[in-house]
Amino acid sequence: MYVNQSSAFFARFDAAEFALCVRMNGSCDHRSVRAFFRIISRLGDGVAWYVLMLVLPLCFGERGVVATGVLALTGATGLLLYKALKARLVRERPCFTFESVRAATRALDRYSFPSGHTLHAVAFSSVAIHYFPHLAWVLVPFTVLIAASRVILGLHYPSDVCAGALLGLGLARIAISVF
Repeated sequence: MYVNQSSAFFARFDAAEFALCVRMNGSCDHRSVRAFFRIISRLGDGVAWYVLMLVLPLCFGERGVVATGVLALTGATGLLLYKALKARLVRERPCFTFESVRAATRALDRYSFPSGHTLHAVAFSSVAIHYFPHLAWVLVPFTVLIAASRVILGLHYPSDVCAGALLGLGLARIAISVF
């Protein structure tokens, strides 16, 4: 019953966001754009965040160790949260819903709401910037690129990305306030 309610709710959003999804996804017709955003998305799978967590203690000592611990706990919490939401809300990805939206890379799972890549990018960047504000010049643009990649590659609707960003920011604020 809940799935049917969420499906009807998302169907309205899907239709409203369709044109923007098609427009952004169309940029993947250019091989260089597609390749660039595939790399960004792949880095957002976790690679960049794992490297960040390894580098912080090496560069910043004890403060880096603390930040890495907070990042790890925030990441694990984010993973549990977005997987639970995706399983409950079951919003199909735009590339599965609309023929004119093509997946330009492989989806990690079937459902799109919320964007886990964006959730983690915002959460990790927010926590890291809290501890090391001078990293903002790299982390903020990288986070924006990860969020954009999700729509450009045909894997998410803009509202998936917005929801992921809000959840990631909320998780980061909680983590920062607790630790």
